[in-house]
Amino acid sequence: MSLSYDILIVDDVSENIKVAISILKSEPYNFSYALNGKEALEVLKTKRFDLVLLDIMMPGIDGFDVCKIIKKTPAIADTPIIFVTAKVDIDSIEEGFKLGAVDYVTKPFHAIELKARVKNHLELYRSKQQLKAHNISLSTKLKTSDELHLSELEMAQKEVIFVLSQLMESRSTETAHHIKRVADISLLIAKLDGRLNKEELHSVYLAAPLHDIGKILVDEHILHKRGSLTEEEFRSMKEHPEFAYKVFKNSKTTLMQAASAIAYEHHENYDGSGYPRGLKGEEIHFYGRIVALADVLDALTHKRVHKEAWSFEETKAFVIQNRGIKFDPKLVDLFLGNEKRFQAILLGE
Repeated sequence: MSLSYDILIVDDVSENIKVAISILKSEPYNFSYALNGKEALEVLKTKRFDLVLLDIMMPGIDGFDVCKIIKKTPAIADTPIIFVTAKVDIDSIEEGFKLGAVDYVTKPFHAIELKARVKNHLELYRSKQQLKAHNISLSTKLKTSDELHLSELEMAQKEVIFVLSQLMESRSTETAHHIKRVADISLLIAKLDGRLNKEELHSVYLAAPLHDIGKILVDEHILHKRGSLTEEEFRSMKEHPEFAYKVFKNSKTTLMQAASAIAYEHHENYDGSGYPRGLKGEEIHFYGRIVALADVLDALTHKRVHKEAWSFEETKAFVIQNRGIKFDPKLVDLFLGNEKRFQAILLGE
């Protein structure tokens, strides 16, 4: 089945239009026509064409001006234009090509020439359109494939986090509820602060559960000991951020880098008295400062093997007392300004 093409013929002499149509009518073409430049531009506002046969010399808006307008109009700028000229005027032909015409034909028309030039440019234009559509389709498919691949990678990372969290629960006194609450509190702090974008908030929420992942390498006797740890046992316990860092340090993914920062630095204190490196203030990764507060809030308000649960008011007093010492002052202020929301998470309300 032959393809149908739409052609606009523009000429101020109607007889020329009739001759062109008569020569081309044996082909599967649909014809429209205009008797001047203004009329042509009006037609072009309502319909797209596969080719424009455009006379150069017309009263009012001539062919050159019509061509300029077409090429400056994004919706129709790629429409091929063949200029029609009464004589072989090198300057006019050169000007036409500069303006973006694809070819020219002379009047009076030579049937074989007109048919050949029109057919060639129509087929070339349709091929370009098909190639453009194919490229768009291919680009869309590649984008979809990339997004699917990234989605699968993210799912894999989430699974790794889930498995590691489960492993951490089985090896320590941490519970799934603690891990979930720390994630929820960390996300609330980060949202209230407002400096992180959507992807970074997502990273904090997913990576926060791995804050104590290094404890899987700490002696089980120390993890489950009731009562206070000896000085030597506490030194061993303090090694868990270093253990976590060694696990994550070579990871290049955003999520695992977030987990590394959190696990390595959430025991650093704002005044520099924390461990393992004695970082101070802004030297501590922002994620680490967030989880440092979230972890303590949950740990104090819930029972552990070595301590009873504190009340929310007792925990609040401890946080205030350690504002600027253990905790980032700005984050403490966010907690104090929104304590009901934090209390709801901590007490499961």
